Amino acid sequence: MAKAIMVQGTMSNAGKSLIAAGLCRIFKQDGYRVAPFKAQNMALNSFITREGLEMGRAQVVQAEAAGIEPSVLMNPILLKPTNDTSSQVIVNGEVYSNMSAQEYYTRKREIVPEIMKAYGELDTQYDIIVLEGAGSPAEINLKENDIVNMYMAKLAKAPVLLAGDIDRGGVFASLVGTMMLFDESERAMVKGILINKFRGDKNILQPGLDMLESLVHVPTLGVIPYLHVDIEDEDSLTERFTRKGTVGLIDIAVIRLPRISNFTDFNVLEYVPGVTLRYVKSAAELKNPDLIILPGTKNTMEDLLWMRQNGLEALVLKHAAQGGPVFGVCGGYQMLGAELSDPYGVESGGSMAGMGLLPLRTIFEKEKTRTRVKGRFLPGVTGIFRDLAGVEIEGYEIHMGQSVVIPDLLAKMEQEQENGKSSQSKDGVLGSGTSTTGQQLAILEEISGKPAEEPIGMCCGNIYGSYIHGIFDSEDVAKTLVSSLYQLKGLDESELLGLNVHTYKEQQYDLLAKGIRENIDMKQLYQILDEGVK
Repeated sequence: MAKAIMVQGTMSNAGKSLIAAGLCRIFKQDGYRVAPFKAQNMALNSFITREGLEMGRAQVVQAEAAGIEPSVLMNPILLKPTNDTSSQVIVNGEVYSNMSAQEYYTRKREIVPEIMKAYGELDTQYDIIVLEGAGSPAEINLKENDIVNMYMAKLAKAPVLLAGDIDRGGVFASLVGTMMLFDESERAMVKGILINKFRGDKNILQPGLDMLESLVHVPTLGVIPYLHVDIEDEDSLTERFTRKGTVGLIDIAVIRLPRISNFTDFNVLEYVPGVTLRYVKSAAELKNPDLIILPGTKNTMEDLLWMRQNGLEALVLKHAAQGGPVFGVCGGYQMLGAELSDPYGVESGGSMAGMGLLPLRTIFEKEKTRTRVKGRFLPGVTGIFRDLAGVEIEGYEIHMGQSVVIPDLLAKMEQEQENGKSSQSKDGVLGSGTSTTGQQLAILEEISGKPAEEPIGMCCGNIYGSYIHGIFDSEDVAKTLVSSLYQLKGLDESELLGLNVHTYKEQQYDLLAKGIRENIDMKQLYQILDEGVK
């Protein structure tokens, strides 16, 4: 049976996920078999396991920190919001149902046996399980049907570390208030307090720590400084969306769609020297980037309509008409096509014109595509990113729609390419540049039987798209993509040669572990682990 410890926070984005990842790395470094666990995750950033099952990326990061293969056992319930009041409910990696918030609130205890089954399997395989809570554990309107915070801690007999974010202010009030809202049995579960994201001299903080301990009667296990580590964010509260700074040699703009999903696809580009990755949500913010990326989204049609209404679509089309590269991933790939149709009401129902930059028609279907993929860019890929030809890729697909080639439009666009012309339609620029149209970006072993008229990726001029999440994760892809932009601007690309994504990520996990280990009482932490809860 594994020992267990749970990290809860006084609020969302208090740093639970990173602290849990850091503890996973610490226990791994100390020679233990360790696994993460979060009973329920709400996020649009998801991952497909080797078994073709879907889970939240936060637990994937924690699994990486622990040095183990991600498994849906680590995140048995995933909620993917479809709008402000409803979510797609995924249980053990499979779509369970679409539910309103009210329906899920009243029915979620039905799923507890699945949660405990997953936890029980981990319990037999590992020495330590690091559990993560969700949001605030003291939301009095939600506690009755809680399955992820104190309810889960009690089921797992996991002592709790309560973390507060001092960087956002009010940390003492939030910690004391949370403890006051717990009932007696819940307060007894809390064995340590963590002050997270501290900047400054800890000695100045000491009077507050002394008063905190006298009020809550729980020791402060540590004060963790604001750690400058580059580790994948959990959800839309990420600071990446609002980060400001000087634009580097290469300016990449990602359209920050209202329902953006899997924005972590692009984190790897930030590791490349000289690159600035910006998230843009208005026409005024776009300016003149070297590359525009259209990311994944939980609702392609509504987010394309949002772009159409706020002027971003027009600017993307203008950028494309001038020969600027555009790369769409998943929902962004679907937007680049000519037509979008939703006959079953999977998204919003009805149909609408796409951007018209690729000769594709997307039809949204009832069943979700979930699969791991391996392949390579075809030798026929040309245009600005022609050096990607032959480069190997690995990633995964998660999408509701299927995209098929529109033969007449394909033939028209191929003819335009041959003539070296660009053509304007009522929906926008159809293509420009010197690339071969209609090329699949990847030949994938797992889908060798997939018909050519349903391309998993396509390029037309300097317009590129693919269904593959993680398509940039290989350093060969990231380096080649950025190197092509360097060459286009006549810049020296020699500094790109040292990029190693795996090594970089491992260094970041080690830095995270070091920052936590040096600033908490590890002896007391292991004592808490050994004693557990009664």
